[in-house]
Amino acid sequence: MQQNNSITEFILLGLTQDPRKKKMVFVIFLIFYVGTMIGNLLIIVTIKSSRTLGSPMYYFLFYLSLADSCFSTTTAPRLIVDSLSAKRTISYNECMTQVFALHLFGCMEIFVLILMAIDRYVAICKPLHYPTIMRRQVCTILIILAWIGSFIHSIAQIILALRMPFCGPNLIDHYCCDLQPLLELACMDKYVINLLMVSNSGAICSTSFVILMISYIVILHSLRNHSAEGRKKALSTCTSHITVVILFFGPCIFIYTRPPTTFPMDKMVTIFYTIGTPFLNPLIYTLRNAEVKNAMRKLWRIKITSESKR
Repeated sequence: MQQNNSITEFILLGLTQDPRKKKMVFVIFLIFYVGTMIGNLLIIVTIKSSRTLGSPMYYFLFYLSLADSCFSTTTAPRLIVDSLSAKRTISYNECMTQVFALHLFGCMEIFVLILMAIDRYVAICKPLHYPTIMRRQVCTILIILAWIGSFIHSIAQIILALRMPFCGPNLIDHYCCDLQPLLELACMDKYVINLLMVSNSGAICSTSFVILMISYIVILHSLRNHSAEGRKKALSTCTSHITVVILFFGPCIFIYTRPPTTFPMDKMVTIFYTIGTPFLNPLIYTLRNAEVKNAMRKLWRIKITSESKR
């Protein structure tokens, strides 16, 4: 994996060097990570177990929760462990693996959000054709294409990372490995590789955000032809989706669509979309969705009943 490098490992400086603040980081992000995993796994189990959540919207929500769980796992556990470790080293190969996983699951989340927007567009704007257009076989093909697209994006990112020569120092002023902090350490002209990074990750984030916003504007515009009850239900769903899109894409665009410079706020912005958004997504989709809440209650009652019979 190593090419043109005298560096075999990196030292992650993390969020802080203060011993007291490190303990706070440990507690706060442990709570966030546990909450993320419980929330997303609960949605995954509920959708898989419930017969009432068989529509394409919940099929895509299943994969969004799966992507969220994996996406958060690429960074949060190491941040939590490193906050209590004296030596916060990560090998070159582990660092490259983290870059690959971060972009694989992050890109998958972007594609799933687009598929969810397409689903809502067809459901609201083309209701008579919805069963035909969004049938299960089509949804499965779309998810497979999303995984393939995410894999191709990650391969492109890891190729860029592997082409960076590192000759020292090996201190990464971040809590995870990504192209932007690694670019600061690269012994090379950074202009071309930053341009490639912006044209890849930056273009995906910006283009996807524009597409999603346009689709939701079209959806909201078309709602004026629906009944009051239909408008209320569609607005509730679309509001949840728009909230997730803004929370996720805002920080992504800030990180991946700019010149090769670092700012003090970079780490906090990265935390927001790698750890914060996966934590908030289950809350957004369950608290504002009566069908998911009812399915969770039924699942909980069934488990309690089966346990009491034993």
